[in-house]
Amino acid sequence: MTADTEELTPIDIAHAAMEAEGAAPEARLRFYERIADAELFLMLIEEAEGENISPELFELEEGRFVLAFDREERLAQFAERPAPYAALSGRILAEMLRGQEIGLGLNLGVAPSAILIPPAAMDWLCDTLGHAPEETEAQIAQFTAPGGLPEALITAIDTKLATAVGLAKSAYLVGTVDAAGGRGHLLGFVDALEPAQGALAKAASEALTFSGIEAGAMDVAFFAAADPVTARLAAVGLRFDLPEPAKPEPLFQEAPGSNPDKPPILK
Repeated sequence: MTADTEELTPIDIAHAAMEAEGAAPEARLRFYERIADAELFLMLIEEAEGENISPELFELEEGRFVLAFDREERLAQFAERPAPYAALSGRILAEMLRGQEIGLGLNLGVAPSAILIPPAAMDWLCDTLGHAPEETEAQIAQFTAPGGLPEALITAIDTKLATAVGLAKSAYLVGTVDAAGGRGHLLGFVDALEPAQGALAKAASEALTFSGIEAGAMDVAFFAAADPVTARLAAVGLRFDLPEPAKPEPLFQEAPGSNPDKPPILK
């Protein structure tokens, strides 16, 4: 299948970068990150019943696979018939498949990013996403302009925070010098919702992981806009503005895969 540039999805673009001649190892990490962050449409045998779903299972030479697509239209094009599906994030799908010896057939036959992802790779993705950042109490003596970080990490942070709608007002990436003269970096969130702080810290940790950067290269902290430290961050830091919610979401029934704490159950 060929596609115009306007039709390419983030997964298409990341897949092309991964498959390009001479691609760096980090390109593969970014491809898996796009899968984790994407909304995927998982083909089902029948309509979902509450949190229980029955994915279509395909037996191939390489093993057993479920099929998912990053657009509803792609699923319909593959199925060539009305087909039930569950919309869920890639990270929830990875959690659902973990330990099941089932791989993922992604965008098969309908997109340039068509690929078979084996069970071991889905288990790895789930394990990688499960790593939580460690809490520390650093004594920072000075903030400086950020320096020495690869562009891939800056892009990864920007991409992650673009999906954190309404979770914080902004964030600043700064260099740090501790009391002993040690240097590092810090991502400081401003006016973050308290219940969202763990998710924001994890997003920052994933940006490091999927950029191929060693853990510990960046700390995370949270500040109020009125905090004097925030003005110091703004004076030297690289600012990221998080999107604001367009409007309050209407009440709705929880769909399968919408709650990361309740991954769907395979029947």
